[in-house]
Amino acid sequence: MTPAESAVYAARRDAFMATIGASGVAIVRSLPERLRNGDAYHAFRQHSDVFYLTGFVEPETTLVLRPGAEKERVVMFVRPRDPEREIWDGRRAGVEGAVARYGADVAYPSSELATRLSDLLANHAELHYSLGVDEDLDKLVGRTLVRLRMMEKRGKRPPRTIVDLQVTLHEQRLFKGPEELATMRQAAAITSDAHIAAMKRGRPGTTEQEVAAVIEYTFKSKGGNAPGYESIVGAGANATILHYVENTARIADGDLVLVDAGSEFGHYTADITRTWPANGTFSPPQRAIYEKVLAIQKSAIDLAKPGATITEIHDHCVRELTRAMIDLGLLAGTVDERVADGAYKKFYMHLTSHWLGLDVHDVGAYLQEGGTARPLAPGMVITIEPGLYIAADAPDVPEEYRGIGVRIEDDVAITATGNEVLTAACPKEIAELEALCRS
Repeated sequence: MTPAESAVYAARRDAFMATIGASGVAIVRSLPERLRNGDAYHAFRQHSDVFYLTGFVEPETTLVLRPGAEKERVVMFVRPRDPEREIWDGRRAGVEGAVARYGADVAYPSSELATRLSDLLANHAELHYSLGVDEDLDKLVGRTLVRLRMMEKRGKRPPRTIVDLQVTLHEQRLFKGPEELATMRQAAAITSDAHIAAMKRGRPGTTEQEVAAVIEYTFKSKGGNAPGYESIVGAGANATILHYVENTARIADGDLVLVDAGSEFGHYTADITRTWPANGTFSPPQRAIYEKVLAIQKSAIDLAKPGATITEIHDHCVRELTRAMIDLGLLAGTVDERVADGAYKKFYMHLTSHWLGLDVHDVGAYLQEGGTARPLAPGMVITIEPGLYIAADAPDVPEEYRGIGVRIEDDVAITATGNEVLTAACPKEIAELEALCRS
């Protein structure tokens, strides 16, 4: 880790500790490694909170922050150096590296967390911690609080309040700094290249799995860590399944292919969806649906600016998509009627936007105090992803539209003067898509 990178993580810790105050203490921990099958494990990926505050990527890591402590304000529990295990599993930073390179005031072996946690939590008024994420840690924290209650007469009082990290650390994570936006731009650039490669490869006769392989090869060949989430490649009627991840069907002549895939780079993920014609030409029904979704998506992006809300953007898309459904003959009646009775949900059943960052569905509250939608502000990053999905067996709709699914998704950073479309390099105009799919 370079000195500049160390300074970024130190600044994040300082900002977080200033938020929780001198009477607070915070705990974040990596999630456990998970068995895949036999004795093989899923690839480990550091918990986003731990990474955000330290840049440390090894498993079995716990960070305890104590802003008001005279010493040991930044405490890390990590795997110790172990030459034998490092031969098998790779190098470890160890407790020495946690201090020398990752900003800890003191570090201990992970195995010592249970015995040291009481002293670290004692006499702090508030514990900032996310319950319900890690069952084992929940149990340890619970036992520790019970132990401290029994020690009050000896001057060791437990925290009286537990504060969800959603209202402290996750609010901080919601607003991306310049270094985060730069990383997200790179993730978007890699992802755009992967979608373009998919459009060039996904000819009739290839399989969804082949397209997914091209996408994920491009991610890694361009410097991405891995997919930020499981890639969706849905051809034909499979595009009407929102989270279709089987990716096993063969692409047929005349199919639209919906690809929802994002590369992770530097632990931040992009999230792009594009829909394109496998044979290089939109059929008239496909074009009619695609043109409407594209126009609505562009108008929604125009709304994304400081002061607007995700709810307003979604409501705009609902009304305009409902209007499109009526124009296409998918629904009858007026826009107001079909919005009011929710009939549009047969063909548009998801929300339009979510936060984006270290997680594909990133942290941060969507509502402010009182339950109203929070205004967008500079530093927030959202997706904008309207779509229309007409199932192959949808009743009472024109035959030519059955089995067509279209979604178009971009990543949008809110700026002081409007927005920046981080994924603008990924083609979505009909002429561009047709040219790429024929190339």
